Amino acid sequence: MSRIAKKPVALPKGVEFKNADGQFTVKGPKGSLSLPQPQGVDVSLDQGVLTMVPAGPDRVALAGTIRTLISNMVTGVSEGFERKLELVGVGYRAAMQGKDLSLSLGFSHPVVFNPPEGITLEVPTQTEVRVKGADKQQVGEIAAKIRAVRPPEPYKGKGVRYAGEKILIKEAKKA
Repeated sequence: MSRIAKKPVALPKGVEFKNADGQFTVKGPKGSLSLPQPQGVDVSLDQGVLTMVPAGPDRVALAGTIRTLISNMVTGVSEGFERKLELVGVGYRAAMQGKDLSLSLGFSHPVVFNPPEGITLEVPTQTEVRVKGADKQQVGEIAAKIRAVRPPEPYKGKGVRYAGEKILIKEAKKA
């Protein structure tokens, strides 16, 4: 069996796990997430610890994947996930308009981004955006969509980038 699938998932206080109707459901203080149960992997709950059991030798990799997805769900409903974005460029700024995010990124118009249910956007400073939520995949997808509005360009590095992302700056052409 894979190393990842062997590692148990501990449920923190306040988090419930249910396996019913072909769905894995995890409920916690930050919300509720569900995942369809695949064939060939059984999940057992024993004293607040989840263990994955593959049905056969061909389902070992799937057991590791399901273990990671369930672990991310448990972390999401208990602590939540966050991605930070930075706006780099003269005049590039972000502001909140109710629940919507308004981005001024050098276009002739502001770009308004409406977050889906379960995702919260925060703007601590004009050049910083935080994407928060319980679903790790959805947080990453929304952060990528915001970044795709104006990705960092390679000559000056202007654009929307992830916090801590290194942009390789190209050398300009010389005459």
